Amino acid sequence: MTERGSTPDELVEQLVTLLDVETIDTDLYRGSRQPGGVGRVFGGQVIGQALQAAQRSVDGKVAHSLHAYFMRPGSEDLPIVYRVVRDFDGGSFANRRVIAQQGGVPILNMTASFQRAEEGLHHQDEMPDVPPPEELRSEDALRREFVDEIPEKFRAFFLRPRPIELRPCSPRNWLRPEKQPPEQHCWFRTVAPLPDDPAVHRAALAYATDMTLLGTATLPHGVTWMTNKLQSASLDHAVWLHEPFRFDEWLLYSCDSPWAGHARGFNRGRIFDRGGRLVASASQEGLMRLKS
Repeated sequence: MTERGSTPDELVEQLVTLLDVETIDTDLYRGSRQPGGVGRVFGGQVIGQALQAAQRSVDGKVAHSLHAYFMRPGSEDLPIVYRVVRDFDGGSFANRRVIAQQGGVPILNMTASFQRAEEGLHHQDEMPDVPPPEELRSEDALRREFVDEIPEKFRAFFLRPRPIELRPCSPRNWLRPEKQPPEQHCWFRTVAPLPDDPAVHRAALAYATDMTLLGTATLPHGVTWMTNKLQSASLDHAVWLHEPFRFDEWLLYSCDSPWAGHARGFNRGRIFDRGGRLVASASQEGLMRLKS
């Protein structure tokens, strides 16, 4: 049993419910709020809900990419409304545009592309040589080692139960960060089984790609949001879905940051399954402003 009486199954059920969207009218949906959420909405939640809204409007084709721009921070005080625009329906591909808004004001624009299954030429990157997840400790266990050092204002957020387990290959010291190369590898999966619906697995993975990715650009500078006046936020986010996968099985998230400057950091992520298949890729540029 985890904190607050939530079992792993209950945490994952909450995630599935969070990423589901309620149909208000044709191509109009409403996303629920994070239970107990305070302040700004997690960007991955908006992406996952927007993808679910887009998937509801397409038959016979599967999402293979999405590109999203964050315009304003979402508030946990309000539900998010998603409007889907059917820009294109062809024989092989379909395109959907999703506008997420709160209080009548857009907070995110996203375009998603869908393809009917077909065969073609194939190649991929090799999977990095990293320890398997069974040899690594969870991020939750690592955080609890220095719980007494965590400032009180961050403690509840830092230690809250999560539906997604992370096992970093090279754990980061959030309180005493050292400068290191801009790359990191982390295994992740949901803490309990997901439904068999592939659309749910795609939405859950899209949600999780907003984890660890943005922080990769801070690694060479030895800064974290806990030790510095670091203002960070997603500016845009893209995900490419290459192969079928299950997100309740271990996947490796391999991230690097080739560039940062002008208060922005650019990050790339590759996602591999245990067999070495490259199942998805992601990229993100984010605000990375160190305030005096």
